[in-house]
Formats: sequence, C-alpha cells, structure tokens
Amino acid sequence: MFIRELFGRGRPVISFEIFPPRGGVPVEEVYRTLGAIKDLAPDFVSVTYGAGGSTRDATLEIASTVKNRFGLEVMAHCTGLCHTPPEVHEMVEDLMYEGVHNLLAMRGDPPRDRHVPEGPSFPHGSDLIGYLRRAFGDEVCIAAAAYPEGHVEARDMEEDLAFLKLKVDMGAELLITQLFFDNEIFYRFLESIGRLGIRVPVCAGIFPVLNARQVERIVSLCGVSFPPKFTRMVARYADDPASLAEAGVAYATEQIVDLLAFGVDGIHIYTMNRPDTTRRIMNNIGLVSRRAVAGSGD
Repeated sequence: MFIRELFGRGRPVISFEIFPPRGGVPVEEVYRTLGAIKDLAPDFVSVTYGAGGSTRDATLEIASTVKNRFGLEVMAHCTGLCHTPPEVHEMVEDLMYEGVHNLLAMRGDPPRDRHVPEGPSFPHGSDLIGYLRRAFGDEVCIAAAAYPEGHVEARDMEEDLAFLKLKVDMGAELLITQLFFDNEIFYRFLESIGRLGIRVPVCAGIFPVLNARQVERIVSLCGVSFPPKFTRMVARYADDPASLAEAGVAYATEQIVDLLAFGVDGIHIYTMNRPDTTRRIMNNIGLVSRRAVAGSGD
C-alpha cells in the first residue's frame, strides 16, 4: 500500500520510526523492538538511513523484514548527498524488489569519515525527490522532511519554506516533521505552509525525551526551541534520571493529546528503538484499544 492512501480516513495516521543498529549492536535487537510494538498496530513504520549511506544494507534488510515478516507497512529513508544517480536507482530497485514502495527522500548528512563528493548529484532533498519522481513515476510514494522551526542550515524560515514548497512541487506527497516541543510553533508552521499552497498531509514528529543527554544532543543537532514548561521539567529532574524519563513520557503524551484535539493528519513517534516507552505513550493516549476496534472492521 502507498502511505498516501492512509490519509483522509477520518482518523489520524500513527507511525513509528526505528533505526538500524549501531556500534556492533546486532540487528536482532531491532527485530525484538518490532516484535514488541507490532500489536500497537501503527499505520506504518519508517526505517532510518545512516549518514552517507552507512546503514544501507541494514536499512534494506530491516525494511524488508518489517514488510514481509511483521506484516507492517514500511517507509524506507533514502538519502542522496553521498550517492550518484545510479547508486540511488539501484537502492530503490532493491527496495521495490522487497515490496517496499514508500520512501522518505532527504538530502542526508555527511558522514564523519567520508568525504562528500564535490558537486554532489543531490545537494538538496528537492533534487533527490525530483530524480525519484522522474525515474520511478507512480511506482513509489515519496515523503519529505519538514522543519517547523526551519532547518539549521537555512538562512531564515522564509528560505526554508521555499525549499519545502519546492520539495512538494517536485513530487513529495506527504511531510514528516522534525521533532518539536512547542505545539504552537507547529500550528503556526501549518498556517505558513497553507498560505504557500502546500496541501499534502503533515505528520507531526514527536520525540519523548528520557534523559538529559538527549536534550544536549537535540540542542547541538536540531536547533529546536524549548518552551518554559519543558525547560522547567528538565531542570527539575536533571539529577533524577528515572523521574525525568517519567516526565518525558508525560510531556510527549500531552503534546500528542493536544495535537489530536487540533486535528492533525498524523503523529510520527520517534521510538529510539525503545518499545516500552512507545507502548506507554500509546496506552496513555488511548490509541491501542481504539485502533484495535477500528481495525476489526477493515
């Protein structure tokens, strides 16, 4: 199934993101995560792609397993910065051979240990999206990344929104946002893209913060802002990891409840391969039983 077909059914699309193992962690750990969340019945699972293609084989294997062993719809990340058109074409053909036709197309990040080629074939996400649409037409469903507070490399929000519009014009059919912690910023973002004529579905990216180290990493990589309520939470429990994890789950739950009340198209939970956290959030927002009932009539 193309993920674009999941929207407009009268309920929000719920998706989970997992990532291939790093640092010698066996791939079976990812499969244990999948086994632990399968019964939560996400509408789809996305599988990330390491910087510079460092997890290409693992991404392909895991995406195939999600689809063919666990019976869940899957979206594979596809990056272009360190790849040539023939390499991208081969990668997508391999995915399609395994039954994976949904792609999240992004520029990608350069790896620390690999030089980015001078004059890369896909310097921007829009370049990769355009290539995929020309090469594969309607054989693939293409999603794009969106940044409610702007990409860290953009000069300003206006420039970032212009690039986002270009992604959609080149063929992106839905958007998945970077994590954010202030829903009001997300709502203003929706208003802004609406004024630009962007009408594709948008999935709101939610990241449950479980420890102070994650906060430091978010600041260094993403440039997102923290509302006072979030800052107070982190300061209050910085020296109490267990309490901070509990508060982080509660904060993510409150975000999602508010987003659902607003009527968002979808919720995309960054699981960090922590099935227990994902399950607690889903139970908190009451989607497990509700979706099970809804699914019984499909």
